[in-house]
Amino acid sequence: MTTHATPIDVLLVEDDPGDELMTREAFEDNKIGNTLHVVRDGEEALDFLYRRADHAAAPRPDLILLDLNLPKYDGRQVLEKIKSDPDLSDIPVVVLTTSAAEEDILRSYKLHANAYVTKPVDLDQFIAAVRQIDDFFVQVVRLPRRGH
Repeated sequence: MTTHATPIDVLLVEDDPGDELMTREAFEDNKIGNTLHVVRDGEEALDFLYRRADHAAAPRPDLILLDLNLPKYDGRQVLEKIKSDPDLSDIPVVVLTTSAAEEDILRSYKLHANAYVTKPVDLDQFIAAVRQIDDFFVQVVRLPRRGH
């Protein structure tokens, strides 16, 4: 694996400040240089993706980490909107949630999530899981070129 991966813009859609902090820590510890953008509810996620309101200058994310249980619009609604929009549907979405419910897993994949990861409760395991997602999407997977 190369350690010279191109940094990417990652959008974290997460309403839990503790999980946001752990995700930030995982990114900082990984030292890849990816930019982590954080929004705290489904409505703000859509504003970021459509560059509305406070997010008019937002970059197009290369990867989205999406919690399912969000205020305003839940993660399932956000995922459905992303994957049904031709301008957004090619952005990989990793559902990162506490739910291990089979119905949530199945529904997320039916809505075309690229991966479904259940958040580990343990801090070290959580950080390791986020690092693995980061490594996989930055160093292993080929992402669409920006502007497409």
